Amino acid sequence: MIHVSIIAEKLGEFLGLPITNSLLTAWIAVVLLVGVALTLKRPQLVPRGLQNAVEIFIEFWINLVDSVLNDRKLASKVLPLVLTIFFFVLVNNWLGLLPGFGSIGFFVTHEGQSAESIDGETEFIPLFRAATSDLNTTIALALISVIITQILSIRALGGFRYAKRFLNFSSPINFFVGVLEFISELGKIVSFSFRLFGNIFAGEVLLLVMTALVPIIIPVPFIAFEIFVGVVQAFVFAMLTIIFIKLATTAGHETQDHGEERESSRETLVEHA
Repeated sequence: MIHVSIIAEKLGEFLGLPITNSLLTAWIAVVLLVGVALTLKRPQLVPRGLQNAVEIFIEFWINLVDSVLNDRKLASKVLPLVLTIFFFVLVNNWLGLLPGFGSIGFFVTHEGQSAESIDGETEFIPLFRAATSDLNTTIALALISVIITQILSIRALGGFRYAKRFLNFSSPINFFVGVLEFISELGKIVSFSFRLFGNIFAGEVLLLVMTALVPIIIPVPFIAFEIFVGVVQAFVFAMLTIIFIKLATTAGHETQDHGEERESSRETLVEHA
C-alpha cells in the first residue's frame, strides 16, 4: 500500500517540541553543509580539488548577483544569504531522492486515540522525508527571504520612503497602488512556499508511485528528472530572492527619478511660456 501524507509525520518530542521526519532531514542537511564549510575553513593559497571548484562556483554567483543588482557592495552582502538558501534547498531536494527516504520507517497502530483514527489501524511512518516537501519548511524559507528583503529595502530607501511604498495618500490612485504593493509582498510568501513545496512533494509522490508499479529500470529516468528539478527549484528560489531585493531597493529611487524628470519638464515648459 502506498503511503502519501501532505503533513510531515511526527517521530517524537524534545522538550515538548514535536520532531518530524522532515525536521530530522533538515538537521542532516545542516550537518552536511557545516561539514563541508569546516573543510574549507582554512583555504590553501593555491586552490585545488574541492576548494578550486568552490571558488569557481562562488565567483560565478557573485558575478550573477552583481549583474542583477548592479551594485558590487550590495551583491557581496547578499551573496551569503543567496548561497545559503540555494545549498539548503538543493541538499534537501536531493536527500529526498536517496534510497531509504520514504521507505525506511516504522509502523504505528492507532487505538482510537482521536476521532479520525480507526481502532487497530496500522500506519507506516517514514523515518526520513525531504524538508522541502514539508510546507512548514518552505514557508519558513519564504519568510526569511521576504523579511530580509524588507530590511534591505528600509536600509536602501530610508524608513519614510519605504513606508511611502505602501501608504501613499497623495492621491486615491497612489493609495490604491500602495495597497496592491502590500498585497504583492504578502503574495511573495505564498508564491515562494507553495512553488517549492508543490514541485518537490509532487516529485516524491511520482517516484513513489512509479517505484511501486515498476520497481526496476523504469523509475531511473524519473529519478534523473527529479535531480534536475531539484537544481532548478533551488536556483529559482535563490534568483527570485535576488530579483525581489533588486526591486525592493530601487523602487523608491525610480519613483524619485521619475518625479525629478516630471519636475524638470514642468520647469522647462514654464520657462518657454
